[in-house]
Amino acid sequence: MKHPYNLQLDALKSAYANHALSPRELIQALRERALQLNPEYKLFIHILTEEELAPYLANLEATGPESLPLYGVPFAVKDNIDLAGVPTTAACPAFSYIPAKNATIVAQLIALGAIPIGKTNLDQFATGLNGTRSPYGLCRNSVLAEYPSGGSSAGSALAVALGLASFALGTDTAGSGRVPATLNNLIGLKATKGLISTAGVVPACRTLDCTTFFTATALEASKLLALTAHKDPDDEYSRANVGWNTGRSFGIPATGFKFGVPKQLEFLGCAESQALFERSVSTLETMGGIAIEIDFSAFLEAAKLLYEGPWVAERYSVVGELIENTPEAVLPVIRDVLQKAPTATAVQAFRAQYKLQALKVKTDAILANLDFIITPAYPRPVTLAELAAEPVKRNSDLGTYTNFMNLLDYAAVAVPAGFMRNGLPSGVTLFGRAFCDQYLLSIADSFQRTSKLPLIGQFEHMAAPPTTLAKNDRSQLLVCGAHLDGLPLNWQLKDKGGQLLKKTQTSSAYQFYALAGSPPKRPGLRRVATGGRSFEVEIWEIPTQELGAFLNDIPAPLGLGKVELMDGSWVTGFICEDYALETADQISQFSGWRDYLQHQ
Repeated sequence: MKHPYNLQLDALKSAYANHALSPRELIQALRERALQLNPEYKLFIHILTEEELAPYLANLEATGPESLPLYGVPFAVKDNIDLAGVPTTAACPAFSYIPAKNATIVAQLIALGAIPIGKTNLDQFATGLNGTRSPYGLCRNSVLAEYPSGGSSAGSALAVALGLASFALGTDTAGSGRVPATLNNLIGLKATKGLISTAGVVPACRTLDCTTFFTATALEASKLLALTAHKDPDDEYSRANVGWNTGRSFGIPATGFKFGVPKQLEFLGCAESQALFERSVSTLETMGGIAIEIDFSAFLEAAKLLYEGPWVAERYSVVGELIENTPEAVLPVIRDVLQKAPTATAVQAFRAQYKLQALKVKTDAILANLDFIITPAYPRPVTLAELAAEPVKRNSDLGTYTNFMNLLDYAAVAVPAGFMRNGLPSGVTLFGRAFCDQYLLSIADSFQRTSKLPLIGQFEHMAAPPTTLAKNDRSQLLVCGAHLDGLPLNWQLKDKGGQLLKKTQTSSAYQFYALAGSPPKRPGLRRVATGGRSFEVEIWEIPTQELGAFLNDIPAPLGLGKVELMDGSWVTGFICEDYALETADQISQFSGWRDYLQHQ
């Protein structure tokens, strides 16, 4: 059974401000739900106990929701990131240690009012892109059990996708913050290297590692980045955020932006992946973007350096001693990936750096004429069975469009782009020059609003306040067209915490019209003295405080007024100004909007 809480940042802020919810109530419900789901999904290595949660809750109860920007917001922590007093395992029990203090990013979030709920599962030592390389169990996909969650930040993506955390921390060296996001219909922000501190993070490749965010929306990722992107004296690789001074901050992007589309695209025979990518390019063009075809060969060549070059030795520097002294403590597939590392020489390392720099000159020159580049998240999704049969090859497939990113020092964000016919989420990556993070998130936000894709499964069904909210704090709303359950604008209701109450009919005093204008098509409902009939409608319930915001989203000639139901009662619903009906098609012969659409 799904819990009734909407975990998005604004929804929680509103619920706390209205005293409709307390952090203690929420965290208790989430903890119970996590314990129920963990045996199936294996997403947590450690779920915080009530005793471990007590200090965080007590600190919040000593203050108020208005005092902290992330007051009572639950988040999950990848288990290669330190949470004081809780073991950090990096998915290797023999490596486990109990840190005395929090990683910088964890300390920042707790100081802002957020509450950690658990340490999440990962590919061992963050080496992998699939989420199956863990002695704590493989992480299955949140939507389809035969697919992986994606890695290495497998459990972190699941924590958000399953409605157990508002956001989660991951890491990304080769794509670990983007592949899991795509496979679970999330935003995955891999910010510019050094922008979010990695102090207190178990290194994979210290010079390349990034701390990442998983969120439901780009807007939330933007807020979290703004709160945490500060230079950290405890992190030698930390960098100041110069992006704030470039004029490319978060906001609705202007039209006329130029984005690159690679010539060399590989989908490994998956026509669905190709079609979804092409649709994403069209969405960007709809937003006002100008697509420019680019030579992508230098990017792909740089990607090969990550595992075929001496950077594998940097990974070995972290776990090499454990492999040499206790080889059975490290999974065989991880040992196989790192087996060539001890033979790497300093000469090879320098030559690889020279080659990388030559490639970066080429790739920077391409980006100099563009605002960003779009790529598929990966050529095609792979199943758990395929990973079991060919673990290294299929993992490499997932990294086709991710491995070059940190080597070339670019910022990137994974964005949901639709669903395959079997229901599996798909996505794209937007990337650009260092420090353009907020600009990329602005594009991603506009992309999400334009594409109008449903959010992650748990979020699209949850109500903003909990079920204990008083009845008079929620209002009923009648919808008759594109806002009906499952239709293109229904997300606007669910985004504001809406719940479907019932399907019913109007009284017999109405006529029905299909309004002129661009998609999505919209209906007009008109009350008449004679010649009317009843039509199928839905009654939704949303928080009363959201009605004003919902009204602001309704374009003319539509508005909200009173509509009579077949039982004689009246409810607030969509009405239409008469002037628009002069150019509209009367469709009163149909039983309702769904019936009309089925005959188009």
